Amino acid sequence: MSGGQAHSTPLVPGGVIGDGRYRLLALCGRDNRCDAQLWHARDGQLGRDVALTVLVGIHTDHAAATRAKRTAERAMHASSFTHPGVARVMEVLTPGNGVKFTEGILAIIVADWTQGTDLVELLAGGSLGAGATTTLVEHLAAAVEGAHHAGLVLGVDHPQRVRVTPEGRLRLAFPGPRPDAIARDDVRGLGALLYLLLTARWPLPGAPEGYRAAQTGQDGSPVAPSSLNPQLPHELSSVAVRSLQDTPGGIRTSAAILQVLDQISRSEAQTAMIEPVGGGKDDGVVWTTQRPVAGREHNRKLMISVGVLALLTLAVIGWLGFQIVSFFSTDTSKGSGPTVVVGQSSQPGQPDAPVPAEPVQPAAVGVYDVTNEPDNPNRANRAVDNNPTTVWQTEEYAQPFPAVKPGIGLMASFAEPLRMASVSVTSPSAGTVVEIRTAPSNDAPLEQTRVIAQATLSAGQTQLQLGEHEASQHLLVWVTKLAENDKGSQSEIAEVVYVRAQ
Repeated sequence: MSGGQAHSTPLVPGGVIGDGRYRLLALCGRDNRCDAQLWHARDGQLGRDVALTVLVGIHTDHAAATRAKRTAERAMHASSFTHPGVARVMEVLTPGNGVKFTEGILAIIVADWTQGTDLVELLAGGSLGAGATTTLVEHLAAAVEGAHHAGLVLGVDHPQRVRVTPEGRLRLAFPGPRPDAIARDDVRGLGALLYLLLTARWPLPGAPEGYRAAQTGQDGSPVAPSSLNPQLPHELSSVAVRSLQDTPGGIRTSAAILQVLDQISRSEAQTAMIEPVGGGKDDGVVWTTQRPVAGREHNRKLMISVGVLALLTLAVIGWLGFQIVSFFSTDTSKGSGPTVVVGQSSQPGQPDAPVPAEPVQPAAVGVYDVTNEPDNPNRANRAVDNNPTTVWQTEEYAQPFPAVKPGIGLMASFAEPLRMASVSVTSPSAGTVVEIRTAPSNDAPLEQTRVIAQATLSAGQTQLQLGEHEASQHLLVWVTKLAENDKGSQSEIAEVVYVRAQ
């Protein structure tokens, strides 16, 4: 079995790997730091497109095999983490387990394919403004924050591992962190992506093919984006540069980046309201994934401008909705239908329930499923997007819970431990039964979570007043009974609003 690896056929489009299962369609990039090739491929068994992170090498090279094994193990651990900002890891193959020893491959990390475009195509017309950059990076930054709270490293410090979704969001499309990668590398990667979008230049060493290296100052560090484009907000330029630094003034956490991105988003929304852009009605285009056509650069710029305008419009709507909820607190419902308040009765001698203060947005939200078969995980963020017209829904079950599974839920992770006063759930699925549970981590076993409220949802908004509990960084909306229909059982959740305690 050990012969022939050194002379194995190079990977080329049209070739088949993974013991004949995956046909290579197009090379999307290379991460030479870990001898990884990033491929768009076709799963011949299941008939679907996939993203392959292929670690090439000879299995008799023990040092390389050890590094590849570590990357494969980290990818397997990350497969339990679900977030719209990260492609789902579906399978990890190794020599003797889905990979022939003669293929010259040490591991294959298989993830679902991310539709959209790469960053080279996105930046073909030049750098982006603050609003578009913030919108693109926010979801990926939230994914990094959620992963770090779960003790995981994603590996977002390489531009070819990231793609732009049709919705105009960055997504880690090729998972598989380097064996020696740490959480600090993810933070540095977020800063590098911000820098790339703002300047069209890559600030980290070893810029991949197709990317220009960043300009550097006399000290060798990348120059600030605001010095290249004075119109950029100083805060955004600063966070991009400071995230790259290892000095005491450098940014160490993704939570700090998220805070600045949130501030910039609010500022852009306010600016859009004060200085509305004239023109015709929005045609509904969110982003363009079309490859730029030679001789039509003007059309491409126009499409991106329309996409940014649409995203800013959505940001304004979301900001207004958030302000209304903040102002009226528990008196104003979101969505159609009445607000039903479900209180948790206090027993004599027990402390009073927490007093509400203000809504708080989670850093990340994902589908929690003890069977590891989450329902619509890429739509979980719709439950916290401040838009009651978008929903996360369960699959349709022929049998009610717990016949198939004990339940399913949405796990929210926050930037820090918090005590909550209430959780409001907007849903059209009357009869759905939910529990609110605190959790020690976003992937904690169900038996380690604690119930602090329970209610049967009405059509519209149901507000659950929470009982006394310790501050928690993770809060689970756990569905124990689905709404019934003619075909079976299924529930939808349009919005979840978390109100922190004073």
